[in-house]
Amino acid sequence: MATATLTVDLDAVAANWRALDRRSAEGTQTAAVVKADAYGLGLARVARALAQAGARRFFVAVAEEGAALRQALGPGPQISVLSGHMPGDADLIGGHDLTPMLNSIDQIQRHLEALPDHPFGLQLDTGMNRLGLGIGAWEAVAPLVVPAGPVLLMSHLACADEPDHPMNAAQLAGFHQMTDGIAVPRSLAATGGILLGPQFHFDLTRPGIGLYGGRPFDAARPAVRLSLPVIQTREVAAGETVGYGATWTAEEPSVIATVGAGYADGLGRALSNAAMLWDGDTPCPLVGRVSMDLITVDVTHLPAVPDRLDILGPQQSADDLADVAGTIGYEVLTGLGARCQRRYTGGRA
Repeated sequence: MATATLTVDLDAVAANWRALDRRSAEGTQTAAVVKADAYGLGLARVARALAQAGARRFFVAVAEEGAALRQALGPGPQISVLSGHMPGDADLIGGHDLTPMLNSIDQIQRHLEALPDHPFGLQLDTGMNRLGLGIGAWEAVAPLVVPAGPVLLMSHLACADEPDHPMNAAQLAGFHQMTDGIAVPRSLAATGGILLGPQFHFDLTRPGIGLYGGRPFDAARPAVRLSLPVIQTREVAAGETVGYGATWTAEEPSVIATVGAGYADGLGRALSNAAMLWDGDTPCPLVGRVSMDLITVDVTHLPAVPDRLDILGPQQSADDLADVAGTIGYEVLTGLGARCQRRYTGGRA
């Protein structure tokens, strides 16, 4: 096999959900965010493992994801759509029992006209300036919309991964200002918000990246391993170069492994001449540029060339790799390409 293998530990994902559920305040329900194909790990298998762990509410980004999730989970769990009710979504929302989180007056009108008796929630903007009703719009429509029976009022923290950032307190105060006294369940905290403390938890928390082993949940169990096949090795003389642009020059006779993955698989060019791969506990530097389908790795120091090298695993998390590339673990996980063969361990899914 000349393709990368992404191994997903479903038991670790489930354990991370249970750990974040325990950290949520007493009486607070813990949902699971599985948008973007469960952060690149496979929506159906991951969501079923989370349901078996106890999750009963799920969040996706768009209605199409919600429809696929409903097919995977069947009836029962609540599936909320963060983009709300977009034009053309009525059949998906109604036919798959999805709960749109309405973000604007236009969406409220669209939903109540198309599906007047169908559940919905509302997203409020407390300062992120991305999705949701601002305070002025909310004050104008709340007297009309709240009697229609929203199932949830939610907002999203902009800086929860920075515990001391003043935006956290400001958004918490804004959320109280917009929702106190309204007899509707509330939600403010994703993974980072859970870790900020119970004052951010309200009635529902919505962990996402922490389920998959990412920051800021440092206590998470690692959930992914990405192993890349070694296609060929060659001996390179001192002074010879490797790869496009001849950006790496051997300083001594070297053994170079050509490995089957590249930027088409989500390993960006920023990793060129910077990242490490691993043979067990032994690091092996990526040398030369990352190309579309291939990377080259210096394995001179290994006693034998392995069949595969890991770029994600116990020695290097998605966040570690993201640090090298100047990005975040979210982007590393969600960018893993369709060519990566997904393999699952644990769980009963």
